[in-house]
Amino acid sequence: MRFSKWLCAIGIAFICVVYGAGTALAQGGVLRIPYLEDPKTADCQTQTISYLLPLNCFDRLVECITVGPGESKIVPGLAERWEISDDGRVYTFYLRKGVFFHHGTELTADDVVYTFDRMLDPNTRALNTDILDWVEGARERMDGKAIYTKGLEALDRYTVQITLRGPYAPFLAVMASPQASIYNREFTIKSGNRFGLTPETTSGTGPFVMKEYVLNDHLLLVANEDYYRGRPQVDEILVRITPDPETLRMLFEAGEIDIFDCDYAVSQIPYFTNHPKWKDYVASSPRVGIYYYSINQRIKPFDDVRVRKALQMAIDRKLILDELFYGKGHLENGIMPRGLICHNPDLPVIEYDPEKAKALLAQAGYPDGVEMEIAQVSGARQWLRINEVVQAMLREAGFKARIRQMDEAAFYATRSTGDLPSYVQVWSADFNDPDNFFYTFFAPKNTVARSFNYESQEVFDALEKGRSLSDQGERCELYRKLEQVIVQRDAAWVPLFSLEHVYVLQPRVKNFVAPWNGWSDMSYYGIRLED
Repeated sequence: MRFSKWLCAIGIAFICVVYGAGTALAQGGVLRIPYLEDPKTADCQTQTISYLLPLNCFDRLVECITVGPGESKIVPGLAERWEISDDGRVYTFYLRKGVFFHHGTELTADDVVYTFDRMLDPNTRALNTDILDWVEGARERMDGKAIYTKGLEALDRYTVQITLRGPYAPFLAVMASPQASIYNREFTIKSGNRFGLTPETTSGTGPFVMKEYVLNDHLLLVANEDYYRGRPQVDEILVRITPDPETLRMLFEAGEIDIFDCDYAVSQIPYFTNHPKWKDYVASSPRVGIYYYSINQRIKPFDDVRVRKALQMAIDRKLILDELFYGKGHLENGIMPRGLICHNPDLPVIEYDPEKAKALLAQAGYPDGVEMEIAQVSGARQWLRINEVVQAMLREAGFKARIRQMDEAAFYATRSTGDLPSYVQVWSADFNDPDNFFYTFFAPKNTVARSFNYESQEVFDALEKGRSLSDQGERCELYRKLEQVIVQRDAAWVPLFSLEHVYVLQPRVKNFVAPWNGWSDMSYYGIRLED
């Protein structure tokens, strides 16, 4: 996931929208939810921090719904059906008729073409253009060499055709991500650079309409009476900007907020799960995301696979999971976490063995140990807690680690050039496909941009092949083999664990389903209140 609220309390990124039955069984009430930081804008093309507003005020051509704990399924959204050409390059979407934006204009194919062309227009300065990278003409549009995107076409009022430059298997899953939310051409152009910043300049087709927005204080969303799936079962959603975890707990126990997301205050998990009043109102789901340590192979001695393998086995991952996350998770031994399509539960286990790690270092020519740096953003307490524990573990295996705190801008600027030392991070799925993990970290440009500097033409070629394969079984086999090459053979990645996403609910909250992806941002369309 593109880095979300986990800068405050670790939480990432893909979304699965949970839909209700369509017609409300009971209507009414105000759902009160907290939010750590002001979302700043509903325009998800220009930010990657918050998807709360896109997921509740907008819709996408297709949606990804939760069908079980950690499981998801792609279903029709604004497009009631679609066709894919035999060569996997042409996607034809047939839009629902009679879907209206909040300001009263009917959705048309031209709006879809405009939305995606706007994202690729260099003047937009969009941050999520990678979801359209495979669209024919996208690169020319982004480079300013074309005034429109060749692969986007409205065949008629309700039919959109998207042509790719080559077959790209994850494309449908990408279209379900919040970054693919659909805008209205006329309204968005009229709003200009104010689009998404105020109720007056925000209009989607989604189940809720933005009514109030007081910066750094609260947002008020009201039910869309004309929503095409049926009116939401709650009248309003009050979003309270509350950055302090202790204040969140006080508000929740005072009955002033309805959903307590333990991502916002991980330390409160034991309190709520053992509390006689609250333990029966805990909901959770496996997070489709993974914690990991990076290894920069450009920095010696980590160009030696023996040193990298020593680092893998020098970290007691179970101790970190138990002590810092109260055991609410699962150790991972690869790149694909639980819940992701193609996940392999039978990978070889990476054992914690500091003595064997020492021996490997000696074998590599470092009998007196290895000095290294672990980088992190200054003031990020959740990362500091992990890094300090790992620092002590590494010492037992012969690694002398120094924690280097950097301001956020310097951290990401250094990482983008491939010069950042090791760091701990979490990645949650933007969409449910292995490509969102493998290509994100190990494609030629990305492995430099994330300071892995992993060089393997064998892997690079396989990643490109995996993107174009249409047979899912063949794709899974390819990614499972790649996982063993990258993690077990080349030790280019230090997997830690995936977590459970834990929520505590007021008794009046009904129909809550923890999203498969584990994001803190979710759609609240299916929830109803029982006072």
